[in-house]
Amino acid sequence: MTYTVSEPQATTFTDVFHAIAHPARRKILDLLRAGDRPVKQLAAPFSISRPAISQHLRILLDAGLVTENRVGRERRYHLQAERLKDVQNWLDDYRR
Repeated sequence: MTYTVSEPQATTFTDVFHAIAHPARRKILDLLRAGDRPVKQLAAPFSISRPAISQHLRILLDAGLVTENRVGRERRYHLQAERLKDVQNWLDDYRR
């Protein structure tokens, strides 16, 4: 059986799965479940550099899993959990 997925849907589907594939990005999403946070707070629990955290945030932003809001000189990140619906829908097929 052959499955085809239109290009826009395939890109979105891949972006979300790619974004949650890395454990650091999943941890960032976990931290954002408690509320909006600046990059400094998001970087605190990690032993990697702040630029590395910023790269992970860029991937999450590109996938639409987080949004960024500037408050003065600070950038605060907000979880967009509804974008995980693609993952939920995919998993639902396996639960049946």
